[in-house]
Amino acid sequence: MKEILSEYYHLDQVRLTPLEGYDSINFKVETEGTTHILKQYPYTGTTQELLHAENRILENVSKLGSYDFPITIKTADKEELIVQEGTIFRLLSYVKGDFLGNIKHTPKLLRSLGKFLGKMDRSLFETHEATLAAKETQWDLKHFMANEKYLKFIPNTKDRSLVDYFFLQFLENVSPHNYELRKSIIHNDANHWNVLSKDGKVSGIIDFGDMCHSWTVNEITVAITYIMMEKENPLDAASHVIQGYQSIFPLEVKELDILYYLVAARLCTSVCNSAYTKTLKPESEYITISEKPAWRLLRKWLGINPIKCSDTFRLAAGYPKGNKPKLKEQLKKRNSNLGKALSLSYTNPIQMQRSAFQYMYDSQGNTILDAYNNIMLAGHSHPKVVRTGQRAIAKLNTNTRYVYQEILAYSEKLLSKFPQRLDKVFFVNSGSAATDLAIRMALSYSKKKKIMVLEHGYHGNTRIGMDISHYKYNKGNGLGKQEYIVEAPMPKVFGSGLKDNGSAGKHFAKETMSRLEGSIGQVAAFIAEPLMGCGGQVPLAKGYLKEVYPKIREQGGICISDEVQVGFGRLGDCFWGYEMHEVVPDMVILGKPMANGHPIGAVVTTSEISESFAKGPEFFSSFGGNPVSCAIGYAVLEVIQEEKLQEHAKKVGDYLQSLLIKLQQDFMEVADVRGMGLFLGVEILDRKGNPNTALAHKIKNELRENYILIGTDGPYDNVLKIKPPLSFSKKDADLLVYQLRKIFHDSVN
Repeated sequence: MKEILSEYYHLDQVRLTPLEGYDSINFKVETEGTTHILKQYPYTGTTQELLHAENRILENVSKLGSYDFPITIKTADKEELIVQEGTIFRLLSYVKGDFLGNIKHTPKLLRSLGKFLGKMDRSLFETHEATLAAKETQWDLKHFMANEKYLKFIPNTKDRSLVDYFFLQFLENVSPHNYELRKSIIHNDANHWNVLSKDGKVSGIIDFGDMCHSWTVNEITVAITYIMMEKENPLDAASHVIQGYQSIFPLEVKELDILYYLVAARLCTSVCNSAYTKTLKPESEYITISEKPAWRLLRKWLGINPIKCSDTFRLAAGYPKGNKPKLKEQLKKRNSNLGKALSLSYTNPIQMQRSAFQYMYDSQGNTILDAYNNIMLAGHSHPKVVRTGQRAIAKLNTNTRYVYQEILAYSEKLLSKFPQRLDKVFFVNSGSAATDLAIRMALSYSKKKKIMVLEHGYHGNTRIGMDISHYKYNKGNGLGKQEYIVEAPMPKVFGSGLKDNGSAGKHFAKETMSRLEGSIGQVAAFIAEPLMGCGGQVPLAKGYLKEVYPKIREQGGICISDEVQVGFGRLGDCFWGYEMHEVVPDMVILGKPMANGHPIGAVVTTSEISESFAKGPEFFSSFGGNPVSCAIGYAVLEVIQEEKLQEHAKKVGDYLQSLLIKLQQDFMEVADVRGMGLFLGVEILDRKGNPNTALAHKIKNELRENYILIGTDGPYDNVLKIKPPLSFSKKDADLLVYQLRKIFHDSVN
């Protein structure tokens, strides 16, 4: 290096300090009185042309006058580049100033950054460089999808899913605008360590190596992405930059409206490239210098409603917010088109717009933490599930009268989660349809006519489902108990005066057997949820099923476990709820989380029962077991395994339960905390020990006003239901209980 500097630039007695970079080897060159930067690149014809183009751009922007840019230092022979032994060398002036990464970001400084970038972009807007126009780099957000190949290098599967979510959103929200967006030459890397300042204002920029011909808006995208890192209120910080830029080179509304997704794309580009490059240079601090703050901002970004981001940036640029649908008008249309039997959650209904993992986004720009929708077990809009569905429906959608790989693969993988005895599966459209089919199969197999159910149980919305759901038929406007239904008491330990050490289970089993008197030999099936949802998140008493199951079988019936709400690892300690009771049912009903919101259900049973059912009329479901549903179901099982969601439910559920128990110690209205994993119930009583329905409703609705969703249920609707997507975290648990504590404090003190 010293020979190059001496021979071509007549620089002797130099001190070289290595500097790191992605695509070049860099040295700080210090001589007495001067400082330069020497850059070294592997030779290609394209690189040589790009460097000549970069030099012309530097000459162009240097005309801005009041800002500092690197100046190309020519050799003694007036050459800009040196090509020697397969290497290109280039010398640039050293630009002085304070890096933005080392100083406080005041509103004045941020606005000056925006103005500087606006002036630079305006000066380059009509500039054309064929080599830059042809350049393709993964750092150009126009080619963001080129980074998808680096996803596999992100070691943590949940982190990988987060990044993949934004790849999916880029395709949905940015790619359709590809040919509408303005394009020009941009610097493309206005980060903390490239932008310089003096006296509280931006004074210049270095490192044009990522320069490209891209969407013009990507200049401001990159800048605000780095500015927002480590900020308490990132949108406010970005708004100052946008204000400055807008005063010089106005952004268009359509550019502002996709900035949310472009920022996410830049963050994903950063973490993807860091993950890949760490496999090549594991010790490089330069490569990972912004990786941790990028991950922190990316996770924070997920918690920001895209509509709020768009509105904030519109206002910063001097444009009005986007139009919002008015709730009153939406409710009027809903009431006009839909039947009144369809209810809405919460006193103040929510207009939902989008969702992501544990978050839902309403149409007004609010982000809502979902601690309620257990159907989205893998998380709202999980990218693997979504992509699987997209690919499957584009390929084949038919019925089970044909042979196709999806149903074969899924049935095999699903059955592997069950004991060997449960070896046959029937696919349907929903948990309700599964209940209906299960009861038909039980009646057919047993040749008996009665069904035993638990009080306050719920098993679906079909005619048979309603018949066997005490939760529905026992309502004031319900159809009432049918003659073929045998009721057993809900084996709820809380309030019974008994201990959950097996004695309560024996007590309730004895009561159940007493209800069976008069129907011995007539009961085709006993159906129960292992942890009752609509009954108020009630775990069946320990030992109860171990006592009851043999009695049902002795009189010729079968035992059905309804796993629609609690299955697929939600309970943490076990994959299926019946496992917590140390029993194996004859039939299992599945639904809800089975395909993360896609309509599918199933009945899993034994070969003996299956063969008996085959002797009757053919069973056929138009949509049950179709290749799209099976592919999505398979993807959900893969996500559960890859992201260790069962273990996560155990860890976060235990943590949340400990917080709720502490709340119980502080407020006597919290009478009972129960459940397993991320399927928890909190029973609310008044100070006389009576069900406090009013307080439970108040808590639910006040949480909704604080943008957290839970539900209420139970015989008196006084039990708080907490059953979030399994992307729910300890941080989310902290927020939920913090808000609960505030509401209790304000309501009962």
